[in-house]
Amino acid sequence: MAPTDGARALIYCRISRDREGAGLGIQRQLEDCTALAESLGLTVVGIHEDNDLSAYSGKPRPGYRQLLDDLRAGRADIVLAWHTDRLHRSPAELEQYIDVCEPRRIDTRTVKAGHLDLSTATGRMIARQLGVQARYEVERMVERQRRARDQMAQKGKHFGGRRPFGWEADGVTTNEFERSLIAEAADAVLAGASLRSIAAGWNARDITTSTGAEWTGPELGSMLRRARNAGIRVHRGQEVGPGEWDPAIPEPKWRSLVAILDDPSRRVTPGNERKYLGSNLYLCGMCGATVRASTAGTGPGKKHWPAYRCRTGRHITRRRDLLDDWVQLAILERLSRPDALDLLAEREDPVDVRAAQAELREARATLDELAKGLGRGELDMRSWTVASAAARARLESAEKTMSHAVKVNPVVGLVGAEDPEAAWKGLDLSRKRAVIAYLMTVTVLPARKGRIPGGGYWDPDAVRIDWK
Repeated sequence: MAPTDGARALIYCRISRDREGAGLGIQRQLEDCTALAESLGLTVVGIHEDNDLSAYSGKPRPGYRQLLDDLRAGRADIVLAWHTDRLHRSPAELEQYIDVCEPRRIDTRTVKAGHLDLSTATGRMIARQLGVQARYEVERMVERQRRARDQMAQKGKHFGGRRPFGWEADGVTTNEFERSLIAEAADAVLAGASLRSIAAGWNARDITTSTGAEWTGPELGSMLRRARNAGIRVHRGQEVGPGEWDPAIPEPKWRSLVAILDDPSRRVTPGNERKYLGSNLYLCGMCGATVRASTAGTGPGKKHWPAYRCRTGRHITRRRDLLDDWVQLAILERLSRPDALDLLAEREDPVDVRAAQAELREARATLDELAKGLGRGELDMRSWTVASAAARARLESAEKTMSHAVKVNPVVGLVGAEDPEAAWKGLDLSRKRAVIAYLMTVTVLPARKGRIPGGGYWDPDAVRIDWK
C-alpha cells in the first residue's frame, strides 16, 4: 500500500550489543525512524525495542514478537525500521515476517534501505536478497572473530569481556589483593571449608565480585575452577597452553582444588547441606552406618531434645549437644599434647609434580604436532585418531596425577596456636567437620541404662574415639 497522511505506523529498533549500557544506539535509531514518520505524514501508534539482543543468535526477542502480534491484530499499516537487518538476519524469520505482512498489505519503510513492498513479488525478492546479504555479513564477521580468537589463544592472550577476578580489566595485570584472596580460598577449600562459608566470609568483609555483586557459593566455585587461576589459557572448552598472565595459584594446587570441587559428594542442595557437627560423620557402633540429626524424648507430651540417631535403624540414639561437646573436648586435648606437631606429618606418598608437569607438556606438544601433521596432509584422519587418542590418554593421566598433588592439612592453624580453643571456635562448621574427619573416627556405642556413677546420664564409655 502507498503511505498516506495519518496511516498507522509501528517503529522497531534493535541493537545487538549495547557496549555503552545506556541504550544510546536504540535512541539514535528511534530518532531517525521518528523523523522518517514525520516526513511521510505517518502516525506512530507504537514503538518496540530489543536492546542488546542479536537477530542472528536465535535468542527470543520480546520486542520483535510483540511487533508481529500487533501486526496480526491489525493495529498498524506500516512498519518503520532503521534498516532491514534491524528486523531480521535469519531467512526463516524473514519468511515469517512476509507471511504476516503480505496478506495484510503492510508496508515496510527503512531509513537506510528504503521501501519494501512485500505485497509484490519484486518487493519480496528484494527483501530476500537483503536478508541473504545480511546473513552473509554476519557469518563473515563470526568467521573473522573466530580466527582472531584462535590467533589470540595460540599466543596466550586475553580475549576481553568481563574483568576476571584477580586481574585488572586488561586480563593480564595482576590485582594483588584479589589474587591473594584466590589463594586464600583455594587453601580453605583444600582444608575442608565449604564454598558457602567462604562466600559468606567475603561478603562480611565487603569483598565483591568483579562486577560489584555479592558472592554466592556457586559463583565462588565457578571462579575457583577457572584454568586462568593456574595461568592456563582455555579456548573452545580446551586447555591450549599457558596464558600471558601470571598465575594466582600453582597448577598442581589448582588441579587438586578442581578435583575436590567436582567431587559429587560435595554437591549441596537445600536438603543435604550439613548443619550439624557429626551428621553423616559419626558412626553407629552396632552396624557401622553414619548417624543423622534427629530428636528424641521420653514419650508423648514430654520434652524432646536434639539427638543423633543411627541412619539405618534404631540402634543408637544420643543427645547431640553432649556428644558434640565430648568430641570437641577430645580434639582440644589432643592439640594440647606435646606431640601435637605430629598431626602435621604427611600421611601419603607425595606426588612427583615435576614428572607430571613434564608429561603434561609432552602430551600437549604431541597433540599440537599431530594436528599440524593432519593439516599438512601428512596424516589421514584414521591415523590421527589413533595417535591422538594415545596422547590424550597420557594427558588425562598426568592431569589426574596432578589433581592429587596438593592437599592442605585441615589442622594447620590449630597446631601450635596460642589459644587452641579460640582457634577452634573461629573455624566454620565445614572446617570443624574436616578436622574431625582427618583426626579421628568417632563410633557411638550403646549406652548403659540409668544413672552413671557420679549422678549423670552421660556415658563416656559409650563413645569410642580412634585417632588416625
